[in-house]
Amino acid sequence: MGLERETIVKYAGVGLVAGFFSALFGVGGGIIIVPLLVMFCAFEQRQASATSLAAIVIASVAGALTYGIHGELKPGAAALVGIPAVAGVLIGSSLQQRISNRMLTYGFGVLLAAIGVRLLV
Repeated sequence: MGLERETIVKYAGVGLVAGFFSALFGVGGGIIIVPLLVMFCAFEQRQASATSLAAIVIASVAGALTYGIHGELKPGAAALVGIPAVAGVLIGSSLQQRISNRMLTYGFGVLLAAIGVRLLV
């Protein structure tokens, strides 16, 4: 079953925007991909989160290699952040299965708003 051209363009657009912001600000996965998949691709919150995590693997490798070439990567710090993050992902994805999509969406919106306010203050 092939994807329609319009769907491919939407997914590619989400990826392009996420990659741009990921490289520019170090954000992209949850903050960019998830809302765009929900708004423009009719994903539910769980589908968007899972798809975002899978896409982040590809984008992260590309970004890490690029920054590594420029001497900006600190592998030890990355490991100290990344290894515990695996535990967080396992706990968070397990918890997510017990929360309604509506509550996930509201919670995500509140989190993004709080981050935005914190960055501005």
